[in-house]
Amino acid sequence: MGWFDNGWGLSLIVFLPMVGALAVLFTPKANEAAIKALSLGFTVVTLGLATLMAFRFDFGASEVFQFGTSLTWIESINSGYHIGVDGISLPLLVLSAFVTVLAVIYSFNHWPEPHNPKGFMALTLVLATGMNGTFVALDLVLFFVFFELVLLPMYFMIGIWGDKAIMKIPGFNREVETRLYAAIKFFLFTLFGSAFMLLGFLALYFKSGEFVAERTFDIPLLIHLGSNGAFTGTFAFLVFGALFLGFAVKVPMWPFHTWLPDAHTAAPTVGSVLLAAILLKLGAYGFIRISLPILPDMAKDWAPAIAILAVIGIIYGSLACLAQTDMKRLIAFSSVGHMGFVMLGIASMTSVGINAAIIGMVAHGVITGLLFFVAGSMSHRYHTRDMGRLGGNMKVMPIMGGILGFTAMASLGLPGLAGFWGEFMALFGAYSPLAGLNTTLFRTAMVLGAIGTVLTAGYMLWMLQKVNLGEPSAEWEGQHFHDVDAYELTAWVPLVVAIVAIGVFPRLVLGATNDAVVSLVTKAFGG
Repeated sequence: MGWFDNGWGLSLIVFLPMVGALAVLFTPKANEAAIKALSLGFTVVTLGLATLMAFRFDFGASEVFQFGTSLTWIESINSGYHIGVDGISLPLLVLSAFVTVLAVIYSFNHWPEPHNPKGFMALTLVLATGMNGTFVALDLVLFFVFFELVLLPMYFMIGIWGDKAIMKIPGFNREVETRLYAAIKFFLFTLFGSAFMLLGFLALYFKSGEFVAERTFDIPLLIHLGSNGAFTGTFAFLVFGALFLGFAVKVPMWPFHTWLPDAHTAAPTVGSVLLAAILLKLGAYGFIRISLPILPDMAKDWAPAIAILAVIGIIYGSLACLAQTDMKRLIAFSSVGHMGFVMLGIASMTSVGINAAIIGMVAHGVITGLLFFVAGSMSHRYHTRDMGRLGGNMKVMPIMGGILGFTAMASLGLPGLAGFWGEFMALFGAYSPLAGLNTTLFRTAMVLGAIGTVLTAGYMLWMLQKVNLGEPSAEWEGQHFHDVDAYELTAWVPLVVAIVAIGVFPRLVLGATNDAVVSLVTKAFGG
């Protein structure tokens, strides 16, 4: 299968969803069956190719970029169509293709209002191309294009199909629909960060001309230059800061997180799932793929600040969850805490910590994605997300309640389920950070992070007590609620299986990532 190994297979994984989006757009709006078939067909084939790639991947050389190609793209600025996948990007690329299929299946019986499957599926497929492309791009311009491509589909998903409730804009004496406020806030925050990220990319491009014959945006070449001390001093400090802003907004890290609860709360269910499962990973992936290996000296200088912000995010996210009454908003704030553990692992600059970050991202993708699926389905039935009105769900819909309970246990880090490994390994990495970092600071961060795990258990159990346990509210008396339907089961069971499989056998992720991470740490930090 030489065609698969020389870049064609990876290109198909990236661009097949875009072809599917075009096919959907050329399908008559009234032909809903064809729209469903095309959407599912293109995403299933994409997942099939991603699975084939995983089976053909050489795990003995996971630090090497595989299945890639490098072609001239924009010759005037020496930017190329350079793609490839290594052990760091492989699990995230498979996760993206996997969750997209499940999101499409779930949509078939849960179209958001206004009813427009054609537009909604087209945006979902465009989003898939942006997500997949970000994980395989090895050129800074190409990375930026894919990184930004996800912005518009998610903006329209929230703005058109989001929550229609009216809210008062904080600080202004006017009211607006929740979805419009959340969509604009998401767009502006992300655009703000991306502007600084682009400046950082341009700075690296111009500086590279001092070391190679032609200025370059090529990520592997910039990594080679960075690991050999090409980027240092004030220049490197400012560039790392610019990249930090771009990636931190996307993670999102505290205090750049404020767009996330609004976006999650307002987004339609599938939008919330894709946002939590994949889009939040793009920023953390950017740190690992670009910031750390290209600017290793500055990464060490910034590590204490990243660790402090990560721990604040863990504690703040947990305390904010305890103050919520909206189920989706609680799950949204939980993402701030979980991504705090991811960033704490990255801040340790160790192979254990960065491995923790990657398995934490994959685990968060499957767990929080499932939590948003369940919260969306409950909202669809009860027409409310107010946890004070959702009590007794185990008696009303026992299967859905059971899945919610299982997923909440995974989210709080129960050993044997996927959520445990990222948190445990991140704390382990913080205990023994990279040589030269402030051990006292990182061990303090570890203690505070451990307190965060207790708070996580507290708000998840509190949510289960409010939603699942007790007697159903009197307002639901005499009403009949359908338990989980076939579309929901088809979308959710694979996530349940993934949560258990990764929890019991973490090597499913770490087997791909470990050698690549060790290579990154060795080249960047010397050990």
